[in-house]
Parts: sequence; C-alpha cells; structure tokens
Amino acid sequence: MSSHAGVAGLTGGRVSAVIREAAVNGIKLSFREEGDPASPALVLLHGRTADHNDWNGTTQHFAARHHVLAPDLRGHGASEYPGSYAVADMADDVAELLRHLGIDTAVVVGHSLGGVVACLLAMRHPGLVGRLVLEDPPQPYPLEGRPPLEEDDSTGFDWRMMHETERQLVDPDPAWRDGLRRITAPTLVLSGGTASPFRSELLAELIPGARLATIEAGHLIHISARREFHRTVDAFLAG
Repeated sequence: MSSHAGVAGLTGGRVSAVIREAAVNGIKLSFREEGDPASPALVLLHGRTADHNDWNGTTQHFAARHHVLAPDLRGHGASEYPGSYAVADMADDVAELLRHLGIDTAVVVGHSLGGVVACLLAMRHPGLVGRLVLEDPPQPYPLEGRPPLEEDDSTGFDWRMMHETERQLVDPDPAWRDGLRRITAPTLVLSGGTASPFRSELLAELIPGARLATIEAGHLIHISARREFHRTVDAFLAG
C-alpha cells in the first residue's frame, strides 16, 4: 500500500486526509483515509460518477470519532478502470480493502449506487458490516421511464461503467431484492423525499428491522442538507 504526497498529515494519532492505493480483488483501488486508525472504522461509498471528494465536509465530521475510509469505486476517480463493473464486484473490492487494512468490522455508509454496493457488501460479507446507512438508494425493482444514457465530455469516470451499472439498476437482479431480507446489520435508510428520483422506502421495507428516515432534500442529502444528514446518522450510530 502506498500513500501520495499532498494531503497527508498527522495530528497525534489522527490521520488528516491521506490518499492511498491498495491492490485488492485484482485491481488498484484508491481511497481516502482520515481519523484515528485506532477508532472504529467507517466507510463512505460515493454515488455514480463521483469519487471520494463527494464526501468533503462529511469525512471531517465522522473522523472526529471514526477511522474514515472513502474509496473511489472501480471505474471512478483514481481507482482502476478494469472494464467490468458488476456491482457485486464493487462490493467485493470494498471487502478486500477492509481485510487488506486489517479491519474486522465497519460502519458502512453508501449513497445511491454506493448504497447498492453497501447492500451487497452486507449480504456477501455480513461479518464486515457492523451498521449500515443507505442514503437515497434506488429501489430494488425495475426503474421505468429512465431516458437512455447519452455520453458527453464528462470525465473522472469510465463511461463503460455508466452503461453497465445502468443496466443493473434499470433491471435489477431479483437476487439483490431477495438478499435484502437476509441483511442482519442494523440499518438506517435515508430517503430524499418527494424530490428524489427513487423510492427508497421500497428498499427499507425489505431489510429486517430497518429504520426509515425522510429528509426532504432530494437525492444529494449529504450535500443539500448536510447538517441534518450528520445529525440523523450520528443519532443512529449512537443508538
């Protein structure tokens, strides 16, 4: 594992935003690390087309009490673009990263596509997920009325990833829906309310014991209503 210069720094035992790389699951994964490595681990999984920078302001908040890891999912940011983008593989990437770092269990927070990755991580590697927070995840049913993807000059992600994940989201594998019923981690599902493109409550009702909270902020709750996002997640983690 190697670290890059630029944003590394230490305050006592606390890491103040280091960007590192790890070879896991056959690919290179770039990730941001912040907080005290002796504190409980918390993983932040960004949404589609984003990277670890999507969590700016949130990593600092949680790093006060957690060892925060914010990877760039495969096909995003500085991580490798391997050309294959099964969401289950993205979940396995995160699982191997945690094991690579010697982390036995973590709080996992996932937004949008990252929420799907977090669900699959909890299904496929249940021992690694202590608590699960899903921010405005798509419902595990076919998404109707979505316009076809049109490529433009956007960068920072692999367009092949966009097409492959779109197929998986529009027509999700029924095994994903069935697997939600087997999640054992205490789970908080945050819905963005009426302005969200997704009906996250349909996912929440499939996870045993999941708590549903609605914040009328649209899809980007952690940006549009950051203070309430932090407050709601903090309360769940303290419960």
